[in-house]
Amino acid sequence: MADVHVVPDGDRWKVEHDGAAIDTFETQAAATAAARSVADDEACELVIHGQDGRIREKDSHGNDPRNIPG
Repeated sequence: MADVHVVPDGDRWKVEHDGAAIDTFETQAAATAAARSVADDEACELVIHGQDGRIREKDSHGNDPRNIPG
């Protein structure tokens, strides 16, 4: 199962899954909302990149295999 990524694409934001572009959006917020929906459906990790391309945030939408107290 591949992660879903929100990455900068020029002056737009692209959602990628399984190495393929799904769609592009004018804002990072719109791309993140669409990517979150895909991550929910696929039960995988959502990875949000900043304008510089570096990972800014991760959010798990799958079954976390470990039980971490707290």
